[in-house]
Amino acid sequence: MTAIELVQQLEERSRLHAERVVRLTGNVDGEPFELLIFRGFSSSTTHPTAFDPDASVLPPETRLEQAELLQGPLNPSDAVLLAGPMAPADLLVQANW
Repeated sequence: MTAIELVQQLEERSRLHAERVVRLTGNVDGEPFELLIFRGFSSSTTHPTAFDPDASVLPPETRLEQAELLQGPLNPSDAVLLAGPMAPADLLVQANW
């Protein structure tokens, strides 16, 4: 499974769990990368994203390394960790939600 497919599946899963936020971290060409997924939408906190909703939010060469499930809506100064850190693909398992 590609990183793009993984993000698409997590976006779909997050639509069904509006009270959860997915945080994916990794790197792009050696630089830290963070992506948040909430209610079916993705946004990078570290890299620009396209305005086109059909375009991938992942820059080329993105390596996703870790996933966390947080209580939503997210309060960055007081994030509530519900699950993780774990491998990103492990978050596709319903039991982890």
